[in-house]
Amino acid sequence: MQTRNRIYPPADETVDVLVVGAGGAGLAAAIAAAEAGARVVLLEKNEAPGGSTSWSIGSVSASQTPHQRAQGIADTPQAHWEDMPGFAGDLADRDNDALRHVLCDAMPDTFQWLLDSGIRFMGPMPEPPHRVPRMHNVLPNSRSFIYHLSRRARRCGVEIRVRARVTELVLEEDGVRGVLVDSESEGRPTRRIDARGGVILAAGDFTNSPELKARFMGPQEAKVAAVNPTATGDGQRMAERCGAQIVNGDLALGPEIRFIAPAKENFVRRLPPWRSLAAVMQWSMKHVPDVILRPFLMKFLTTALAPALALFEDGALLVNARGERFCDESDKPAYRLPDQPGGVGYIVIDGRIAERYSRWPHFISTAPGVAYAYLADYRRNRPDIYREANTVEGLARITGMDANALGASIAGTSSGMNSLARAPFIALGPVRAVFVHSEGGVRVDAQHHVIDVCGQRIAGLYAAGSTGQGGLLLKGHGHHLAWAFASGRRAGRLAAAASRRPSERTTKVETA
Repeated sequence: MQTRNRIYPPADETVDVLVVGAGGAGLAAAIAAAEAGARVVLLEKNEAPGGSTSWSIGSVSASQTPHQRAQGIADTPQAHWEDMPGFAGDLADRDNDALRHVLCDAMPDTFQWLLDSGIRFMGPMPEPPHRVPRMHNVLPNSRSFIYHLSRRARRCGVEIRVRARVTELVLEEDGVRGVLVDSESEGRPTRRIDARGGVILAAGDFTNSPELKARFMGPQEAKVAAVNPTATGDGQRMAERCGAQIVNGDLALGPEIRFIAPAKENFVRRLPPWRSLAAVMQWSMKHVPDVILRPFLMKFLTTALAPALALFEDGALLVNARGERFCDESDKPAYRLPDQPGGVGYIVIDGRIAERYSRWPHFISTAPGVAYAYLADYRRNRPDIYREANTVEGLARITGMDANALGASIAGTSSGMNSLARAPFIALGPVRAVFVHSEGGVRVDAQHHVIDVCGQRIAGLYAAGSTGQGGLLLKGHGHHLAWAFASGRRAGRLAAAASRRPSERTTKVETA
């Protein structure tokens, strides 16, 4: 734990509010604080704002939205709160009910705030156990969040500093005073920046921190990479040094199998996040015939989504780059992939499975509520991961596998109804194992103050988004982004208010 007796250099700069991390939560916090009258500096270690928000599918779940009203859907935050535990299943007793209320109560206004920022959505889409459709999908892609919120942040005076890595929180007797930051873009050594109202940690999760994954999940999980390679748990580690506690660190979405992304981004991911383009897309979703719209959607659905596990139930094999079957596909195959050559594998199917996965209800991948991708869509859109041959030997040759090893893998499952015996033989891959997001955030109260292991507020320190998840379970599409924006806005307003009364630092806790 970081000592409060450490001697720090004097502050080089003092602002009202400091935000660490320029993803969805950090941008929301910075905007809210600035619009409340605070001078705000937003520090981002990467080349540009984005975080895990820009890697996401882009779903936001909310009640009482204009989109719901347009469809005649009556909904309430209380109903949303009641439905969310259905996603958690047996883990529901580990949820933070109070923070779930904070999320659901804040989302109607937060969703309108996103619309007011220029962001557009399609939907809402149904996703049981939601009793009514609540999932809204961003248009044209998740970068729209970062584009529009970055513009709004700069318009209201937020100073966004990129390539600025925060290395430590400045902890003194009366709490957190500021941060130490290495600013690569400014070419300066470590500097100290203080904040009158507080520091807001919005640095994301720890899906790409081997140390934290090993500690909370296990040694095998530590080998699995993340969708976002820069989600390294910086906020959690710095908060822990100040006495904070990570909760639900063992829970995550993953490891799961994902197709390797294309070497070059497809045009859907490159679409500019203009409001006019989003409006055209929104109109098209309602009025353009599927035969025209579907090829456009497939450009997205065949990128780096998870293949349906039902493939393995129907007899598909998972082999490594040598053609060797290395696991029982029904027993957590994603856990075994990191130990294979290059950490990759291939899904091998035959003509019987290929025919089955050519139409509903047997799809290769899906974005819930949007569309479904079948085998022909992968053949058309992803020739880089689709290989087909009339013989096992031919498939081995074009994939670079060992023909004897691949033949033995297929022969080992040759008995039974699900054997691979009918040409053509197809390999889909490479695939890899990834974590999408983790649930492990530091404990916070209902006002987003970070709480120490003794149950007391760490004065001057807030956390939002995944860093400040506080035990809240966010399963179900659209809840992680919803929490990022809702908690970020609330934390920003509270820190801005505290900047006007910095002498009132307190350890009183409002339990959540």
